[in-house]
Amino acid sequence: MNITLNQTDSTNAQLKVVLEEADYAQKVDQQVKEFSKTAQMKGFRPGKVPAGLVKKMYGKSILVDQINKTLQEEISKYIRENDVKLLGEPLPEPNQDNIDWDNQKTFEFTYQVGLLPDFNLPLDKSVDGYKVELDQKTIDEAYENLKRQFGQTANPETSEAGDFISGTLKQVDGEFESTTLIPTNRVVEGQDKFIGAKAEDVIRFDIRNTFGDDNAALAHVTGLSKEVVADLNGEFEFTVDKISRTEPAELNQELFDKLFGKDEVTTEEQFDAKLRETIVENYEREAENLVFRNIIDTLVDNIEVELPTAFFKRWIEVTNEGKLTTEQIEENFDKYERELKWSMIKNKVVEENELKVTNEEVLDSTMDKMLAQFNMPEVPEELKESMKSYAQQHLQQDNGRNYMNEYEQLLAEKVLAKLKEKMTVVEKTISSEDFRNMSL
Repeated sequence: MNITLNQTDSTNAQLKVVLEEADYAQKVDQQVKEFSKTAQMKGFRPGKVPAGLVKKMYGKSILVDQINKTLQEEISKYIRENDVKLLGEPLPEPNQDNIDWDNQKTFEFTYQVGLLPDFNLPLDKSVDGYKVELDQKTIDEAYENLKRQFGQTANPETSEAGDFISGTLKQVDGEFESTTLIPTNRVVEGQDKFIGAKAEDVIRFDIRNTFGDDNAALAHVTGLSKEVVADLNGEFEFTVDKISRTEPAELNQELFDKLFGKDEVTTEEQFDAKLRETIVENYEREAENLVFRNIIDTLVDNIEVELPTAFFKRWIEVTNEGKLTTEQIEENFDKYERELKWSMIKNKVVEENELKVTNEEVLDSTMDKMLAQFNMPEVPEELKESMKSYAQQHLQQDNGRNYMNEYEQLLAEKVLAKLKEKMTVVEKTISSEDFRNMSL
């Protein structure tokens, strides 16, 4: 066997593999013998079919399978042993179909290869970070949201501000008609039309004046996309069917237990402190995620590396098995290129810092997420083994894809944490309201 890699330029190469008969003949004969042990053929007892007859009838397909297997094994070995940094995997050169499988003894295969050159990480770049300070408006909104979320729903006869009114929305000069729900607090003009409304009342209004430039509210009310409602205008009629009002929940022990676990909080003072602590933790987590996004964008925007662009486009097309057209690949190529650069950065950080993720870390992370779903702070001792078994089953599902997803996520977190250590983070203090607006 002879494998050679001929570099054609800085990012492209041709891989040539020559297989001699000695490289595959013994393995083919072994496969023929194994097949003959299980083959069932008229006139022969099971397992007694002569190897010569099996080779005559199935030898070509066995030969093709074995050569393909040998190629995969030997190419992977060559790449690993020679530390060749590839984009994806080698792609067979076109027009290699003229193989005489019946008579050839020596086989030659050529592949296109995309090479990934080394590069320097621009760790001298700084990124913005944020320290979020709670403002009273955020605290007040949190209280209102919790009271509403855990409150009781009533259906009064007459609407008030803050109620939700369900009914039928119909365009006056058009064909649009839909059953919908109008939140009165999203009405920016003419709210008095929606206050004091009763079942079967008909409310007429200009939809653009009523909801202003809030396309999200228009999309919610009409059920249309934001792009469609951007051009929506005109008179509409709304026939009231039912009014819904959420009576706010009381700040009592029942609510405390629902939010933080039984008897973890027993007074309004403790509740307020715990709520503030939870909000701060959430903002800290969001702020760190934003720093990580800034790190990714900064590094991807600033690494200087030449990519095998033509090969990359062909590789995307081949690996997607024709599901993407050339036009679609061109249209989204900037996105593919950024994803590739980030993948290269991750691999470099992992290699240079010897980052690893253990099986135990994957299992612990999976169990933590399961506990969060059930709103449990920790696993009761009597449930530990069953929870562990359930987590292991989950990770093994879909041929281990759940495991790989969790593994890759944990590895990416370690990469980002390492990059945050090495880069300068310029921290800015910002109010929670401004941070929310910035994150939109």
